[in-house]
Amino acid sequence: MTGEATKTDLRGFFGRLIRGPARRLAAVPAVPRVLDRLTAWDEAVRSRWPFNALVGPDITPSSVAGDGSRLLVRPAILGCIAVTAITAGVSQQRSPFVLKQAGAWFFGVPASGAKPSTHGLFLGLVAVYGGLVLLMRAWYSLIRATSQLQGVPVRKLVGVFALWVLPLLLAPPLFSRDVYSYVAQGEMMSHHISPYHYGPGVLGGVPSVTLVDKLWLNTPAPYGPLFMKLDGIITSISFHQEVPDLLLLRLLALGGVGLIALSIPTLARSMGRDAAYVFTLAVLNPLTILHLVGGAHNDALMLGLMLAGLAVAKRGRPVAGIVLCSLAAAVKIPAALGILYIAWDWTGTDLPLRARVRPVVTAGLVAGAVMGALTLVTGLGWSWVMNLATPGTVRSWVAPATGAGMVITDLTHLVGVGVPLHSVLSVTRVVGLGAAAVVGVRMLLRCDQVGVLRAMGLTMLLVVVLGPVVQPWYLSWGLLLLAPVATRKVCSLIVGLSVFSVFVGLPGGRQLAWDLLHANPLSVALALLACLAILTVPLTPFDRERLLPRWRRRGDGPRGQVGEPAPGFDYVGV
Repeated sequence: MTGEATKTDLRGFFGRLIRGPARRLAAVPAVPRVLDRLTAWDEAVRSRWPFNALVGPDITPSSVAGDGSRLLVRPAILGCIAVTAITAGVSQQRSPFVLKQAGAWFFGVPASGAKPSTHGLFLGLVAVYGGLVLLMRAWYSLIRATSQLQGVPVRKLVGVFALWVLPLLLAPPLFSRDVYSYVAQGEMMSHHISPYHYGPGVLGGVPSVTLVDKLWLNTPAPYGPLFMKLDGIITSISFHQEVPDLLLLRLLALGGVGLIALSIPTLARSMGRDAAYVFTLAVLNPLTILHLVGGAHNDALMLGLMLAGLAVAKRGRPVAGIVLCSLAAAVKIPAALGILYIAWDWTGTDLPLRARVRPVVTAGLVAGAVMGALTLVTGLGWSWVMNLATPGTVRSWVAPATGAGMVITDLTHLVGVGVPLHSVLSVTRVVGLGAAAVVGVRMLLRCDQVGVLRAMGLTMLLVVVLGPVVQPWYLSWGLLLLAPVATRKVCSLIVGLSVFSVFVGLPGGRQLAWDLLHANPLSVALALLACLAILTVPLTPFDRERLLPRWRRRGDGPRGQVGEPAPGFDYVGV
């Protein structure tokens, strides 16, 4: 009995010895424990050179006097460094993020007939990924700053935008080859060849055709007559030289973003929102910076004209707004949604459906007149409408409707049923667009309760997500419309989808993994240290204070020890 009692006592003793710390450890959630450890490392790193010189002292909104411009300096500089790193990374001759072909850009491409150099390939890849992470952090830091400190002058943020965009003017077209198709289509326009009936391949062996993706060589253009006319004029101004043509097309996209920057503050103020906060969400968005400007997509011009039309309509000039949205639709057809919503809201809110018919018909006549005039001036006619399904040629898993069709086809083949992929894709894509149309009609009918910008933004997002193809820059259609009405949840949606759209489908991941296994170990170590510094060095300490766990007494009191709550302290979660 004595032996059994001794064993029982020992088991109880060791049980208490193990369970006590285990209970205390369990009392601290796992995420706060990890954040505490990262904070300790974070503070150790930022206290040493060169990070102490780069990061600087803590600045919080409560300690800032004046208009809060001091809060913008650090993320502005680090964002510029990030974009510069991305530009340097994509300029490597073997970078997978841009087209590396003779004549594609004025530097960073191999000479004709030469093999691309592999020097610096791995560090270039890390520079791009590290720059993307740093840019996301800088942008989020500005969002936090402008959300906590109201009234920051928009002109200060325009300076931040200029600082971030400046390095991109030297970068080759990023993450897409669409702009090379624009160059070839402009060449067709300058030779009076309709891009609505023929693909760029009709030009033969001219240099601009060799830069076009093979998928689009024989595909007619789906863009409106206004963009095609501007494209042809740019080709003539550049004297049919590819690189100057690319630079002018990027400046055209930058002009479209400039229209966005002019319109967004007006829309924000009309909704009672802080203009600086909305400007940060929309214009300083990495999606805008990297895809609309860096990729030189004509979506920038479409969005600029459409948002300008909505802003003008908010100022009591609906006809002018309809004209601007019609011009936007003459670049890309999704902007026609702006015409419908301006007309729907023309005569006021809380009106019966019958009262909406007349303004909608009037808006349709105005838009038809603008489109008709453009078709006459350009001489291109209306055949571009028949090419609107052209982007659906791309088959990507990113698009749910297309991905579902590919999965269904593979499953039917597994059970021995030979169903053609194109037939299944036709069904799934029609179902997806039909669902988007149903929700879009519901949004229109509930526009007075939901709000014009919110209804438009959600409809645009659904059209993109449920459409045949999801390109990252397509998401900007809905996200920029939602920015002026962004609540906490909508802001989270904008940030999440923006980060997703920048990284989704980004080339180079496989190449990066290969180089990790085969590169020089010293280069790998240096690159990983650089990425570690980017991930750990904070941009704004008040963000860290908000994210980290706070052990607070029910009244006032000092912070508890890291990893263990002090007696009588309550944990305040995020």
